Amino acid sequence: MPSLTDLSPVTETLPPVLAGPLLRRVEPARLVFWLVASRPLALALVLQGGAHAQPRVIPLDETNCQRLPIGRDALLHLVDVTLDEALPSDCVIEYDLRISGEGLAEQGIADWAPHLLYAGRARPSFVIKSRLDRVLHGSCRKPHHPAADGLLCVDELLARELDNPTSRPAVLLMTGDQVYADDVAGPMLVAIHGLVRRLGLCGERLEGAVVADSEELFNHPATYYRREDLLPAFKSNEALRERFFGGVEKPVFTTANGHNHLITLGEVMAMYLLVWSPLPWSLIEPAMPPLDAKQAERYRSEENCLQGFRQGLPQAARALAHVPSLMIFDDHDITDDWNLSARWEETAYGHPLSRRIIGNALIAYLLCQAWGNQPERFGERLEQTQRLLETAAAGRLDCAAQDQLIDELFRLDGWGYELATDPPLVVLDTRTRRWRSERNLSRPSGLMDWEALSELQQNILDKPSVLIVSPPPMFGVKLIEVIQRIFSWAGQPLLVDAENWMAHRGAAHVMMNIFRHSRTPGNYVVLSGDVHYSFVYEVHIRSRDSGPQLWQITSSGVKNEFPRRLLDWFDRLNRWLYAPWSPLNWLTKRRQLEVVPRLPDRRNAGERLWNGSGIGLLVLDPSGRPLEIHQLNADGSPPTAFLAES
Repeated sequence: MPSLTDLSPVTETLPPVLAGPLLRRVEPARLVFWLVASRPLALALVLQGGAHAQPRVIPLDETNCQRLPIGRDALLHLVDVTLDEALPSDCVIEYDLRISGEGLAEQGIADWAPHLLYAGRARPSFVIKSRLDRVLHGSCRKPHHPAADGLLCVDELLARELDNPTSRPAVLLMTGDQVYADDVAGPMLVAIHGLVRRLGLCGERLEGAVVADSEELFNHPATYYRREDLLPAFKSNEALRERFFGGVEKPVFTTANGHNHLITLGEVMAMYLLVWSPLPWSLIEPAMPPLDAKQAERYRSEENCLQGFRQGLPQAARALAHVPSLMIFDDHDITDDWNLSARWEETAYGHPLSRRIIGNALIAYLLCQAWGNQPERFGERLEQTQRLLETAAAGRLDCAAQDQLIDELFRLDGWGYELATDPPLVVLDTRTRRWRSERNLSRPSGLMDWEALSELQQNILDKPSVLIVSPPPMFGVKLIEVIQRIFSWAGQPLLVDAENWMAHRGAAHVMMNIFRHSRTPGNYVVLSGDVHYSFVYEVHIRSRDSGPQLWQITSSGVKNEFPRRLLDWFDRLNRWLYAPWSPLNWLTKRRQLEVVPRLPDRRNAGERLWNGSGIGLLVLDPSGRPLEIHQLNADGSPPTAFLAES
């Protein structure tokens, strides 16, 4: 089998565009794109479709394209175009991004990114749907997991329906863990460091570590597979350095799986480039660093998995250029068990290195994910970020300004958002507005505090239908939640990632009261991920003949799976222990709800959970009620139907 370096030759000259465009928002009078270039580019947006036979050319200047330098040869272009003449809905519109610059003749996407075009097409295209009738959704895209990449399902669907606007998806909702900043394969970290150096991505000074700065970090013997050793080895930092559960080491600030937690802003930005575009891989030549025998074996195994991931990147990038995508973080976008408990927060935010680690991932999330959801919301924070990046002296960020920006992002009043689509879309931040336990700081926090839940209630009251994104399922598998609760009672919530809506009494009570309110009579669909398996529940309020109609639809992972035999046992035990007649149901917090599982059509009779990487497809009728619920399987097998139109 060829090594990673054999998949494409190393490019001596930098391509003008390194990643993108990613299509983020499409509205009749507004278009939002994200791309990273290797130099400042003069851009022009070309649109053609609908009633206009002639293309419309829109120059992109400082009023509709913000440029942020993330390194010597890397410039983020954030394009937010307001259109004087609205585009038509429900028809195919082709677009092009014409680029030019010093020493560069004008080129279109067909010239600088032909991998983004479908066969026989000269330009990418999109459809502005008048309502969210067909929605793709998924979470947990882990590059070195051996499962296939679910984004390729999106590409295959678009290839089939390219000329059929009715059947094209309205949006791709990425519901968490778009990147794994805390669980990085050794070969991926080597590639990240190669790209950081190739593009001159910004370095930084580090406090609270045994290394002084990013360059020393990259060269340290512990930088691969032993990053937890880079924390200071003195007693006051033992709580941060590691936690022991039954002899199992699980560092607070990092994952127990990779030991390659990303630390610097340059590392996280390089990760985004490498998971969203094939072009950065052509600029580097990763080679295995000095490792012991066990680490070298692991490196080679991860390298084999990354080969398949890399080979699918052109199709994944093509999909992201043709369907608008909206995003929200979960823990792995930042760090494992992020804000799981008040004790975790006290420990992680109280140390300068772990605070910087979390903050750098949050800066990268702002630039690569959050901005495209609601560009108008982040103007002040984006200007502060731009000043930090533009004033980086000798390629190194100003430490005080970097920490000040991180403090500002920590104080941001939530990262959730609402869009006035049909049905309305409400995306929840279940990570930064936690309801902390007052009785025991080590107990899991509620996923949203009382104030955030009150805002959710105001956003959905009196609406006939709402599409809600909650990264963790609101209504999960009872048995697994009970196991998490047992570990929480034993003081070990970190060991089982005890994060679910029922883990905190107050948050669970308020959330269920919201749906039981007399002014919530409509159709409510909750889309979730996080758990690495897929399922569908239909939820009813007991003793209520009319509304609301609730659906919990979970699709996970895009490129991740639950251990198969373990999930099979959980599935069967949950079905037996929590059957409708079981008295155990009276011990659950949702006993006033009737939760009816929808069975996947390709499982054994009675089993409810689907384990396989892929992407969820939801078809909604005009009233916002599900017509079809499918899981598109990345392994090439036929789609799995939880609900099919009769």
